[in-house]
Amino acid sequence: MLTTATSSHPVVIIGAGPIGLAAAAQLSERGLSFVVLEAGSTAAAAISDWGHTRLFSPWQYNLDAAAQRLLEASGWIAPESDALPTGHELREQYLEPLAQLPQLAESIRYNARVTAVSRAGMDKTRTARREETPFLVRIETADGHNEDVLASAVIDASGTWSAPNPLGQAGLLAPGELQALTAGHITPPLPDVQGRDRDRFTGRRVMVTGAGHSAANTLLDLAELDAATTIIWAVRTAELTRVYGGGDQDELAARGALGSRLRRLVDSGRIEVLTSFTITRFDVGDALTVRALTPDGERAVDVDVLIPATGFRPDLAMLSELRHSLDPAVEAPARLGPLIDPEFHSCGSVEPHGERVLAHPEANFYIVGMKSYGRAPTFLMATGYEQVRSIAAALAGDHEAAEAVHLDLPETGVCTTDLLGSCDALAPAAESCCSDPELIELSAGR
Repeated sequence: MLTTATSSHPVVIIGAGPIGLAAAAQLSERGLSFVVLEAGSTAAAAISDWGHTRLFSPWQYNLDAAAQRLLEASGWIAPESDALPTGHELREQYLEPLAQLPQLAESIRYNARVTAVSRAGMDKTRTARREETPFLVRIETADGHNEDVLASAVIDASGTWSAPNPLGQAGLLAPGELQALTAGHITPPLPDVQGRDRDRFTGRRVMVTGAGHSAANTLLDLAELDAATTIIWAVRTAELTRVYGGGDQDELAARGALGSRLRRLVDSGRIEVLTSFTITRFDVGDALTVRALTPDGERAVDVDVLIPATGFRPDLAMLSELRHSLDPAVEAPARLGPLIDPEFHSCGSVEPHGERVLAHPEANFYIVGMKSYGRAPTFLMATGYEQVRSIAAALAGDHEAAEAVHLDLPETGVCTTDLLGSCDALAPAAESCCSDPELIELSAGR
């Protein structure tokens, strides 16, 4: 609950993506003042990078209840509940109208990138009167100036889209990786293979790395280019069963169809698979030489372009002056980490969790949405909506509502590394799955 000493300041929400805007809607309904700080120039700016992708989850799982109530009060009509939106549709039909509501619009600041969060006048070593001291949130504005904002509480919904995992072994950048990026041989995650980036891949020799749904979507899109396009799929795992998922048994039909289509393309030879392929370095020239360790020894593969789909990780640098407690393996809040370990949990098997599980030693500070899952790739938007509902209730002093967490999710089969690290998204284009994703690190507003 907000203390008397700090409640004169707003709650600061970092990121105007789906989860950040849901937090704003929940706080608005509770009558609490807030400011949303968005690094981009529009709401859900990061989604424009992967907006061509269709989500696996239908609209019924993609709408926050408080946001929907505010929208419907303004005359907004919800999309068909069982339709699968693309990222662009999610943004245009839901997130942009939500951000434009008067209850939210006046409290959203765009082009305001958060660079640090601390307590006003004290670093993380100071304890006396810490909980009574407002947070200091430092932002960088579009003109490069720094500005400090005081806050009664901070909800970090900035996502992980801006921090993709490196391609090298042991969680590190491979030698030559930055040079390959600079030279354009390595693309950003989830390029628009069928649209704006088509010419970059057509007729080329393309490698896709990663064993998750982002990789699967990209591979399916590449397979629809002309036959002169050579597709190589490199994974660190020894087999692909988990990637193919639950097939007909997957309650998210789009994801089941995704795995089935991919298996057929591999079996037909349209996609060449390199398993147990651990990248050790890149050599950059007219083409890109990818060097790796395999069970048969060292191997070098020449490609024109490489598409990374190896997941994301949280950028924690801006939180270094806060007393946060993170799981040592997945870098999620300490109590949440064991509940979401991808070795044991799929998207649908994660227990509902709220403010108590997400709390840190730093009172009234929370990491939510995709970033709350750290390096785990099993996030669904509906989970983030329940997170911020519970947190808003706690900040308002309604502890009974904060503790009453509940969430009905589909059993989604096996979730592996995917695009934003999130399982919501990613299905191939329209014909492939009912309608068709990317997931996004959906919580990211960047």
